[in-house]
Amino acid sequence: MLVNLHVKNMALIRELDVDFGEGLNILTGETGAGKSILIGSINVALGMQNFKGFAREDADTALAELIFSVEDEALRQKIEALDIPVEDGQVIISRRLSNGRSISKVNGETVPVSTVRELAALLIDIHGQHEHQSLLYQKNHLRILDEFAKEELKSYKETGRALFEEYADLKKKMERSSLDEASRKKEADFLQFEVDEIDACALRPGEDGELERRYRKMANARKIAQDVSEAYQMTAEGRPCASDLVSSGLQRLLAVSSYDRELEGFADQLGEIENLLADLNRELSAYLDGLTFDETEFLQIEERLDKINHLKSKYGGSIEEILSYRDEKETRLQELLDYDTYIADLEKKYRQSEKKLRENAEAMSKIRCRCADRLAKAITEQLLDLNFLETTFTVRVEPGTSLRADGFDEVCFLIRLNPGAPLRPLAEVASGGELSRIMLAIKTVMAAGDEIPSLIFDEIDVGISGRTAQKVSEKMAVIAANRQVLCITHLAQIAAMADHHYLIEKSVRDQSTVTSIRRLDRFESVEELARILGGAKITDLTLQSAREMKEMADTTKKY
Repeated sequence: MLVNLHVKNMALIRELDVDFGEGLNILTGETGAGKSILIGSINVALGMQNFKGFAREDADTALAELIFSVEDEALRQKIEALDIPVEDGQVIISRRLSNGRSISKVNGETVPVSTVRELAALLIDIHGQHEHQSLLYQKNHLRILDEFAKEELKSYKETGRALFEEYADLKKKMERSSLDEASRKKEADFLQFEVDEIDACALRPGEDGELERRYRKMANARKIAQDVSEAYQMTAEGRPCASDLVSSGLQRLLAVSSYDRELEGFADQLGEIENLLADLNRELSAYLDGLTFDETEFLQIEERLDKINHLKSKYGGSIEEILSYRDEKETRLQELLDYDTYIADLEKKYRQSEKKLRENAEAMSKIRCRCADRLAKAITEQLLDLNFLETTFTVRVEPGTSLRADGFDEVCFLIRLNPGAPLRPLAEVASGGELSRIMLAIKTVMAAGDEIPSLIFDEIDVGISGRTAQKVSEKMAVIAANRQVLCITHLAQIAAMADHHYLIEKSVRDQSTVTSIRRLDRFESVEELARILGGAKITDLTLQSAREMKEMADTTKKY
């Protein structure tokens, strides 16, 4: 679960550090106090948003850091499968902005944002302030159904991706193969020219590197000879030379080594140096004897390198790439030379690929149809708990016109809000408040089937009040019984259910507006409930109502 949030220099926040607990964590505060900044900071840390619009303009750096505790062994294994060690049962995710650049780290090691996002998907699910509006778009219905049926669909989806890649490639080749005879001949002539040009050079892998080394040696032969000769003079033939000096030094040490055994070690070391110098001098002498310059050979190497570099400029940056290009064009040339056979074979492969892809899609469709009934039933049960008393919810799965990696199904969520009314798509009949509750029902169903330990709901209470708000609060408490929930709310009914209640406040310090957050005790929590209920003026009656609401919430959670 998320145990700590540390934010520095983000919008109205100078520096903030807050610990969260198990169960239902409620965050409340006046409108504009900075609740959205907290969620934004979490999203920034998780790589879902960038610092733009959040980082303070008057600060050189900004930071968003999250600390998660990982106790479940299965979750630990999934995290470690991403090559992320779980140290002391914790995962620390941080993202820092400095000098216009952002750096993401996990447990102190710099990682790409893509890795952070993969990790975030295992640790936390964030329901954004307007996420329920995604239900208005039918394409998201397929995603929700597939997430519900992910275990049954997993192998078929993996197969579908591989099959679709092959199918799309064959389809592209089919479209490209529609050439008349004149076009085929023109392309074949050009390909034959390219293949012949490469073949004429008779390239060998690695040849260019070998030639370049020889060319450099021959082009610098005079300087090499001069400097090697001088080195030889210094070590072997000069007066004095290194060999003579080392030999003289060795004689001196040997002359006195009988007086002190420690000197024998020095003499042995200098003797080894003398032997090494002798070996070096022999090799330098042999090198100088073999150092020749053949102008004809030099010109041949230069000409060969020019040919190879010319081919590199046309066909690839290395000999290996040129030869690969040549083989590719040779294959295409043979296809054009025996075009009828090629087309017949391509069409056969295309039909076979399409058949396999369609069979896989049909298998996925059967699974979706089975799971659609279960999903609709599960969502309906949740909707009843959320005050949808006369509502019918169904998931319709129909074959579409396009064949994709994930099949051909089109999925649509249908709902009947009133008895006798026809089933209609969500987008046509549901209000904002209804969509919000439907999304909560979906999240509840999904949460039962996944292992994500933390959920965040950013103002799930949009458009609801009264008895419905009470039902939503009870549903939040049920979810929080099995996992950590963080919820930003404006409703007292939901806030009263808090296991941990936090107040987000805005104040003026040093002539600057800042946002802070603090955990409330029970007495302060009741006062905050009274503020939500009564607005600017809090009366004794309002406080009494708040206390009763808190007591009723405690009783509800017990059962």
